[in-house]
Amino acid sequence: MGRFHRHDDGTEHEHEGEHDHDHDHGHDHDHEHEGGPDHDHGHDHDHGHDHDHDHDQAPPLSTEHGDLSGYRTGPERVLVLERIFEENDRSAQVNRDLLDTAGIVGINMMSSPGAGKTSLLQHTLAGLDDPARVGIVEGDIETSIDADRLAGYGSQVALLNTSAGFGGECHLDAPMVGSALKRLDLTAMDLLFIENVGNLVCPAEFDVGAHHRVMVFAITEGEEKPLKYPVMFRSVDLVLVNKLDLLPYLDFDMDLFERNLRSINPDAAVIRVSARTGEGIDAWQSWLAERRLPSAAADGIRPAPRTMGA
Repeated sequence: MGRFHRHDDGTEHEHEGEHDHDHDHGHDHDHEHEGGPDHDHGHDHDHGHDHDHDHDQAPPLSTEHGDLSGYRTGPERVLVLERIFEENDRSAQVNRDLLDTAGIVGINMMSSPGAGKTSLLQHTLAGLDDPARVGIVEGDIETSIDADRLAGYGSQVALLNTSAGFGGECHLDAPMVGSALKRLDLTAMDLLFIENVGNLVCPAEFDVGAHHRVMVFAITEGEEKPLKYPVMFRSVDLVLVNKLDLLPYLDFDMDLFERNLRSINPDAAVIRVSARTGEGIDAWQSWLAERRLPSAAADGIRPAPRTMGA
């Protein structure tokens, strides 16, 4: 099945060139013909010859992204994907309503693998006056390594291994996060970090019920990443540019990176940080403080619902 992608306006398409079969027509392959079973031609095909193949092709799914008519089940796949997103969005709203009722601000933290999310969260928790008021949903395909690193700071931690019952997903979705929320005492917290699986594509496409999306970007990744992965950079409220301590040793052009980011997402805030030295952590803490609500549970007051990205 080819890789689908969801736009901000809710439309979806399947990426050309990212399909699960080979389009090199110089190899042996099977053709399914109308009215007959699959059979192996047993020879190489030169598609420059006059040879009609009736594949019952559907109209192109998206002319903007290339002719995808070769996928006989393309329209059905899009319908399935739409249903998946619709179900996920309903679950995300349930999660967000649950956080709103408890007076909790949810932060979805995303990045590529190794960009420094967990290290930054360690600095963040260490600098909080009351880390016990914080919850963490830790997402990884395998192991409890990152959850164990965060467990010694006094916060509640719920681990989600996506290989255990979720099929090894490369992202967290709303039902997964909903299952983790059931293992946390929401009455005892006012801030929730959702550390998503390391990936620059899929996590940006799934609303998990958080109020804000934060991306950790490491300068070792290169200035061009906003242009190559626009869905991720377009989706976030804040970019934490991490590993500043390596700047003297790299040919990284910070101005070019920020120009590329602005061309994709002119509204995203940028904070330069180092998880190794602690540089910029105060600014990150201030950003959180501006969005974090004072605990109202003691007065029986519940905050007004917030919208995502507000």
